[in-house]
Amino acid sequence: MRAHPKSGFRCGERRLAVDWRDCGWCPVITVQTPRSRRRAALKSLPPSSSVPFVSRPNPEIFKPMKTTPMKCNSWQEAGDKTSHAPRPCHVPRVTLAAPKQGEGGRRPRTGFTIVELLTVIAIIAILAAMLFPALAGARKAALKKKAALQISQIVTAIEKYDSDYGRFPISTNAQIAASAANSDFTYGTNGVANATFSLINSPVLTYDANNAEVIAILMDVTNYPNGQPAPANLDHRKNPMRTIFLNAPLSGYDPSQPGQPEGGVDVNGVYRDPWGNPYVITMDLNYDENCRDAFYSLQKVSQVLPKGPSTGNPNGQTGYNGLLNPDAGGNTDNYLEHDKVMVWSAGPDGQIDPLQGADTGANKDNILSWH
Repeated sequence: MRAHPKSGFRCGERRLAVDWRDCGWCPVITVQTPRSRRRAALKSLPPSSSVPFVSRPNPEIFKPMKTTPMKCNSWQEAGDKTSHAPRPCHVPRVTLAAPKQGEGGRRPRTGFTIVELLTVIAIIAILAAMLFPALAGARKAALKKKAALQISQIVTAIEKYDSDYGRFPISTNAQIAASAANSDFTYGTNGVANATFSLINSPVLTYDANNAEVIAILMDVTNYPNGQPAPANLDHRKNPMRTIFLNAPLSGYDPSQPGQPEGGVDVNGVYRDPWGNPYVITMDLNYDENCRDAFYSLQKVSQVLPKGPSTGNPNGQTGYNGLLNPDAGGNTDNYLEHDKVMVWSAGPDGQIDPLQGADTGANKDNILSWH
């Protein structure tokens, strides 16, 4: 190493005085600093330094220098103060902290590399592809449970109305048509805008309607949400006690405006399932303790077809979902549910098929109040 022109010491060396409470210490401290900081470190030392300050060229690693005990001229501060003999200095091991990242000439990292970003994006895409079917299935199952709950609420409300008034919540026109044909009555999709399937009563009935009539009576409203009067319950004529049997949610959906149909009671008073289709409601208006639905009474829909040597339906009268046909052979459109009320939804696909069985195709996912 070459000598410094001003101090006489080798380049990078300075003396550093260390004072301890119990005695004087003369340690040799080796500090290795980056070259970029060497000049600033030399300037910061006091001019009266008495211990060599040695700089090494390695800016990354700091190692204490091996030292040996040496003599010094400090006097003992405790014990025998009359003794002027010099005492050996104990050289401590000193380790200095390494410089922070970015201080030793190395440029700090400021972000992710392109490869790292692409890797993270690829992992996220793979996880999303794996989770999307599960999330879609969970949402579908949740909507089916919601539809089943709403169907149950409708059935309970109709039964409570029948218990209180001794009749079903229907309009006068529906009652007249059903009495004339000695038949039950199904509230289907008549006049329902943006319904994905069509369902009306058999030709023997001279009147068709959607479920808005029933919902207005059960909710005891005299006007639909759009402000138009509800003819079936004008002046509370069908619910004179003004009892609210059903608390159905209002969706605010207007079929005359563009947009996807929503579940709930729309502005026309139609109660729609979570997929936007009207609930189908059938009631036992001939009071024979059986319910004959306009769709599930069909032979092609409800008759159990043979699937092997043993059909389990020898007389052909057994139907799907617990329905029965009282006619011999079961080859008529007269499959019945032994109950007073039938309520159902077309399910997630919003479709029904009068030419397929209830356990296949578009009819398989329908949600029923009976089983």
